Amino acid sequence: MRIKAAVVREAGQPFQIEELELDAPRTGEVLVKIHSSGVCHTDIGVRNQWLPVPLPLVLGHEGAGVVEAVGPGVSKVAPGDKVLLTFASCRNCRMCRQGDPAYCEQFVISNVAGSRPDGTNAVHGEGDVHGFFFSQSSFATHSIAVESNVIKLDDDADLSIVGPLGCGIQTGAGTVLNRLRPEAGSSLAVFGAGAVGIAAAMAAKAAGCTKVIAVDLVPDRLALAAELGATHTINASDVDPIEEIQSITGRGADFTVDTTAVTSVVRQAVSALAPKGTCAVLGFGQAGTEVQVDMLELLMTGRTITGVTEGDARPDEFIPRLLELLRQGRFPFDKLITSYDFADINAACEDSDGGKTVKPVLRMV
Repeated sequence: MRIKAAVVREAGQPFQIEELELDAPRTGEVLVKIHSSGVCHTDIGVRNQWLPVPLPLVLGHEGAGVVEAVGPGVSKVAPGDKVLLTFASCRNCRMCRQGDPAYCEQFVISNVAGSRPDGTNAVHGEGDVHGFFFSQSSFATHSIAVESNVIKLDDDADLSIVGPLGCGIQTGAGTVLNRLRPEAGSSLAVFGAGAVGIAAAMAAKAAGCTKVIAVDLVPDRLALAAELGATHTINASDVDPIEEIQSITGRGADFTVDTTAVTSVVRQAVSALAPKGTCAVLGFGQAGTEVQVDMLELLMTGRTITGVTEGDARPDEFIPRLLELLRQGRFPFDKLITSYDFADINAACEDSDGGKTVKPVLRMV
């Protein structure tokens, strides 16, 4: 079928809306009419080739829409179902079998290879266009996904807001609720008050943290973080965030979360920890980026640094949990969203990069 999709043809250059050909779903695949798709910093990073996925390429990995057709062997969803698209996993490797699909041994080939695992592509256009990004490439009017990354939603689900749960919001909230698991009364500081960081702050509040600290450089983002869950905010352009966190908590934070991928900020997030505290590193930086920390500081304080992918989530279980928290008024991630027409994708990326918009969502319909 003929579709419209946003194609990036050169590193760092604007997306171009083009007409492409899309395959019919094969065995295990699902054809989805995309209603909306979140714009994640991972999309922007890959557009800039921080991760060298082959170009030209259709990006997008926070899609939401309605199933139009399914290939042979698909039983999880049927035509007419509302769905959310997330990351794909093989469901067969050791990590998947033990309940850790975010660390699937086939994660790279299933999500960031720029093609199906067999090397073919579901999208076709001028210059051997690549797709299947996160097994969806949802910057398009229609997408081919796979059964493992399709999450069936309730009939009353709002497709205009759910897309970001597929990656960014899931990552921030899941890091807190699934990996760090703070006890009620503990403290947590988030470095970077974007969508992922504020999701982490909201999750910390929902988990019962009594001191939730947001660190950023943009006053509007700090104000939004305070509205949605942060008990304290720190503008790192005005004060030393390490000293401020120690002043607020009395000894350092029990947990810190870095969403910035700025190496100097990661170092601050580690140094702001209390003894035996844990720093979770989520930010997506350029491949090969190295972080330096003081070995003696780790040794003498028992601090831990851990990397987290996709919030350690089992999406079929975790996404419904987040939607229930939304219904309860305890996780208002919808307040992070600004909607853009699909044709305005480059403005959405620019606003996200510049800090004007916390979470852009593209409307395809």
